[in-house]
Amino acid sequence: MQMRRRPVAGVLPDQMEKGGSKNQTSRLCCLASLSAFLWIFLLYFHFVFLRADNTTTTNTTQFVDDHITKSTPVSVNFDESTSNHDVIDKPRVKSSQPPPRKIGFPEPVAIKSDTPDPEKEEKKEEKKEEEKKEEKSFPFMKALKTGENKSDPCGGRYIYVHDLPSRFNEDMLKECKSLSLWTNMCKFTTNAGLGPPLENVEGVFSDTGWYATNQFAVDVIFSNRMKQYECLTEDSSIAAAIFVPFYAGFDIARYLWGYNISRRDAASLDLVDWLMKRPEWSIMNGKDHFLVAGRITWDFRRLSEEETDWGNKLLFLPAAKNMSMLVVESSPWNANDFGIPYPTYFHPAKDADVFNWQDRMRHLERKWLFSFAGAPRPDNAKSIRGQLIEQCRSSPVGKLLECDFGESKCHSPSSIMQMFQSSQFCLQPQGDSYTRRSAFDSMLAGCIPVFFHPGSAYTQYTWHLPKNYTKYSVFIPEDDIRKRNMSIEEILGQIPPEQVRIMREEVIGLIPRLVYADPRSKLETLKDAFDVAVQAVIDKVTHLRKDIIEDRIDKNFIEENSWKYALLDEGKHEVGPHEWDPFFSKPKNDGSGESTDSSAEAAKNSWKNEQRNPL
Repeated sequence: MQMRRRPVAGVLPDQMEKGGSKNQTSRLCCLASLSAFLWIFLLYFHFVFLRADNTTTTNTTQFVDDHITKSTPVSVNFDESTSNHDVIDKPRVKSSQPPPRKIGFPEPVAIKSDTPDPEKEEKKEEKKEEEKKEEKSFPFMKALKTGENKSDPCGGRYIYVHDLPSRFNEDMLKECKSLSLWTNMCKFTTNAGLGPPLENVEGVFSDTGWYATNQFAVDVIFSNRMKQYECLTEDSSIAAAIFVPFYAGFDIARYLWGYNISRRDAASLDLVDWLMKRPEWSIMNGKDHFLVAGRITWDFRRLSEEETDWGNKLLFLPAAKNMSMLVVESSPWNANDFGIPYPTYFHPAKDADVFNWQDRMRHLERKWLFSFAGAPRPDNAKSIRGQLIEQCRSSPVGKLLECDFGESKCHSPSSIMQMFQSSQFCLQPQGDSYTRRSAFDSMLAGCIPVFFHPGSAYTQYTWHLPKNYTKYSVFIPEDDIRKRNMSIEEILGQIPPEQVRIMREEVIGLIPRLVYADPRSKLETLKDAFDVAVQAVIDKVTHLRKDIIEDRIDKNFIEENSWKYALLDEGKHEVGPHEWDPFFSKPKNDGSGESTDSSAEAAKNSWKNEQRNPL
């Protein structure tokens, strides 16, 4: 039996076709896998290395280029010596991958420039400055922060009061008979410093709130008023300002006549020594401290150690120069004292007392065009009082209330207020010094004041009176009277009636801020002279603290021009020539200006005239 052999290599045609197809499929799968691997590999480098650190963009780009060049037959770098046949055939290059740059950066990516951006650099510097400010620490920062608390009605308004030993205040009141050579001050220190009540026999006053107040009683009135201040604190670290209840005016009043300079300076030196040992002092070296003296500044500005020189040297002590001292008359040439109103006879206990008085002053019949209450100064060649008195006597529309030694209507509050209430304008020349209480009594009566020297009000009471003095007063330079003998009647008579009415309304509107409310009570909606002064001190200290933080120092400040700075508008700091320069030239004693010596002499004369003229 023969067997048929199968050819070993024999393959059917259809079988061969199928086998070839399988081999081709395997090759395609292999190529696809390699291609996928290559893409994954490239994407891996793109996302892991290129995206990982933008600051190394340039290095990463080079890395990708090198890797592609070495790992794939995509392109070959060549120079001019490379021939065409050394380059891998172009069809394969095109069919493989895009150029390396497109692989490395499929989308545009911003490359960091070495050139700094000025705007960004400026913002960085500003940020650094802000961080530095935040890092700065000042002992008064907590106090400033309280002002940012809008939910606290006392935020930024707290006052800390030093608990002084009684020798600096209350003990003086126990020895009240020694406070004046000619006046028994014991009766004037009663009723919290207001003095005895005034009887309204002639109907000149209102029924309540009127007292026979001494013009130099501000020390005790202010201190007692502070006890009613709504934002007192026992935590000095949050205080906007620190009050020193030293009766400076009463202290110097005891020793001005017949005592040596050691005795006159003793209490002031003792006070400064006590304050400088307190921890509160070290916060700002006393620049946040303030005190009150109910006398003119010249009583506290003795320039020498001569026994014959006037006053004490409180305001010239180095420590006291840092403090603020509120006086009834300040120095135009010094920066550490500030003028506050003389006390009047009216001390309202509630808002209604003020409103009723203002309404009454609006409707009074004023039969006199102008009036003057005062005495002549025959010993003072510069005084214009004699000429004013003569004009009042000779004018049918002028009224005069003469004051001299002995019994006088000038000692009667009722007579004074009655004349002011019946006058449209009240003449207020200088007294022995620049200022006089009469100016405030007249405005209380709704009478428009007429000043002859800017130091009588305009440069003094900048916290309490408008800077635009034409709104509430008339200014006639002294030389118009002294040298030109101009007629007061003609000058005032030329002011239109409507303008007079507007000015009088302005004066009546100022009344609340010119009077001291009864220290045993407090007003509700109105701000009195005390409130205005305290807020001004707080503002002063707050601005100073902010200047310290911002490192703002006014290197161009000239203390002798202090009166000019007080008249500057908000935000301005530079002063220049002023129309009132001739009034404040210093130091001269030739009739063209006020010298320090003549100021001291004026203070001395002021004391001599207390016994005859309370104005």
